[in-house]
Amino acid sequence: MGFSLRQWRRSTIAAAVATGLALTACTVDDGAASAPAPAAAGLAVVPALHDQLPQAVRDAGLLRFAGDSHPPYRTVSPDGTTVTGIDHDFQQALGQILGVRVETTIVSGLPAALQGMLSGRYDAFNGPAKATAEREQQFDTVTWMTTRTSYVVPVGSTAGVKQADDLCGKRVAVVTGSVVEDQLAKLSAFCQREGRPAAQVIGLDDTNATLLAAKSGRAEAAGMTQAAAIDVTTQQKGQYEYVTQTEEQGATKDNLALYTPKSAGLGPVLQKAFEELFRDGTYARIMNQWGLNDVTVPRPLFDVASAG
Repeated sequence: MGFSLRQWRRSTIAAAVATGLALTACTVDDGAASAPAPAAAGLAVVPALHDQLPQAVRDAGLLRFAGDSHPPYRTVSPDGTTVTGIDHDFQQALGQILGVRVETTIVSGLPAALQGMLSGRYDAFNGPAKATAEREQQFDTVTWMTTRTSYVVPVGSTAGVKQADDLCGKRVAVVTGSVVEDQLAKLSAFCQREGRPAAQVIGLDDTNATLLAAKSGRAEAAGMTQAAAIDVTTQQKGQYEYVTQTEEQGATKDNLALYTPKSAGLGPVLQKAFEELFRDGTYARIMNQWGLNDVTVPRPLFDVASAG
């Protein structure tokens, strides 16, 4: 029996995905490509979404992601050629839904990712970065999780950090431009309202650099998302502990999102692809696999910061 046109297109796209995923084991440019995630295995291509991709993406058969080193979202192997983590898992799932390969290039922090997308070097940055109305003037955002901010301290530290407000007047290393930097500013405002000195901000390129600053004594603590703090203390047992900022101390549950330039027209397609991952249970499986059930959202939110 002959194939219908729809069957032919589905099988052709699926074959391209299979070939593409095999190719993503190779390093491209100065970045790292990654292997398929078990949680994303066996996802079906949605031809209608593939057809809605921008022409340049369809022609290349490739989605180019920027990503900084930020465990557990992105953990880069010592040889710099393999990326694992939550980000990897979601990117592979999105690639399978859309019928394209995915490629990750490791960059130096959020500003480099944003500028790289605006210059056309990358198509998207899976974050998670805080969705803000200011950034949504240039970027579409797809919120896929929330978070609170935590502060990691080396075990045995003499800084006396037993709760977040113990960081008043102390040095805290954070990733420049991150949601954590904003949350630390709110903690500092709380400190000053209490008549205490603000925290001293040390802005660095990535999470690994903030941990090194805390470990070396350059900072008393490293600020990061709660998910990252859980990962650090789990993976490096006995070396670190953490405290979490409270609402009284200015903490909010922030919407963390994927970013893509508005001018490219990719945002609405990625939103629909995320909706597929929510619908078929892939989203819940990946979040559960990484122990992030407490920071899930009921559905992906598009340009949420400017929606109201």
